[in-house]
Amino acid sequence: MSIGQITRTAQSSASERRHAPARRVVLELRQVTCAYGRRQAAITDVSLAAREGEILCILGPSGCGKTTTLRAIAGFEPLLSGEIYLEDTLVSAPGTLVPTEQRRVGMVFQEYALFPHLRVAQNIGFGLEHLAPEERAAQVQAMLELIGLAGLERRYPHELSGGQQQRVALARALAHNPAVLLLDEPFSNLDPDMTGKMRQELADILHRTNTTAVLVTHDHDEAFAIADRIAVLNNGRLEQFDTPETIYHVPSTPFVADFVGQADFIPGVVQNGKVLTDIGEFPNQPGLPTGAHVVVMVRPDDLRIAPAADHGAQIQARQFRGSENLYTIALPSGQLVHSSESSTSVYPIGTQVELRIIATHTVLFEDHRTQPRAPGASHGDSPSEIPDSAIPC
Repeated sequence: MSIGQITRTAQSSASERRHAPARRVVLELRQVTCAYGRRQAAITDVSLAAREGEILCILGPSGCGKTTTLRAIAGFEPLLSGEIYLEDTLVSAPGTLVPTEQRRVGMVFQEYALFPHLRVAQNIGFGLEHLAPEERAAQVQAMLELIGLAGLERRYPHELSGGQQQRVALARALAHNPAVLLLDEPFSNLDPDMTGKMRQELADILHRTNTTAVLVTHDHDEAFAIADRIAVLNNGRLEQFDTPETIYHVPSTPFVADFVGQADFIPGVVQNGKVLTDIGEFPNQPGLPTGAHVVVMVRPDDLRIAPAADHGAQIQARQFRGSENLYTIALPSGQLVHSSESSTSVYPIGTQVELRIIATHTVLFEDHRTQPRAPGASHGDSPSEIPDSAIPC
């Protein structure tokens, strides 16, 4: 399968599982820059858009500008430059800041921010005082049924599980019929088993209500599970904005490739129309000239191993992951690569192996100025600097 086919398949898959592609744009950020202080930009020239009923995830490491982007959309942060539109209305620009309460945005915070002294029904109905009592009661009941907590309306937050508390926070935000729902790391306080369940419940609720949502996360598995499109941020800049499938299979930068899953970067050189590397030949899909130095991105599921003496490659480590074993293999050159094998394929450390490439596509980077992190190292999160020309007077 070619890169073009993968991209088309990803786009088709996203379209099938969600809405028709002609849906109107509800939220748009145009070259948005926010700063704390005079020289440190939290986000720089970020442009993205969310369509009606779409779940958009902002993904990146700590300190990359995810929450700042969410706060700018909510109206909590002024813009140094750029524009934000909600339902075709300008709500943020230098000198323009429509108050949060006038933006029709709902928010679900990490800590859920439920009022401990109010019962579930009162928490959901908070802020609906403008409705007649009968209308307010009907809206609260509809929200209780939507989130599956009908019958628990008289409980206090401390009498609920973490997942139930999250659903109450979601119902409270949706009760106001927001144009955009903003969620800041909504699963961070849940255990792994509950997180998987709540991801699916949240996606189902958002789909049923046709809610446009922007979710911030540092977890690529979370983004892949729930998002229609993902915006990957790094050091305050947008590195890629695309479907989950395209971002995984066809990352636009080494940072994206490494951040959204295990990736190895193999040096290579173009010779005779092929890319020659330590692990074999790859097609020169971009048509780079002979002699060009590149790196080839491979993922563990692109490589298979089998014991074979005198092949030079040697198993250095094995991680058991339940459904698979992840092997670290040292090549004769010293380069380390990884291979995922079935959980029943167990080879001792030190076993010599041969490698077989099963990649269905090739991702090449012409140059490697952005060094991928070493295994176990943290991603950089220093903020970007604002060019001198953009420093406010």
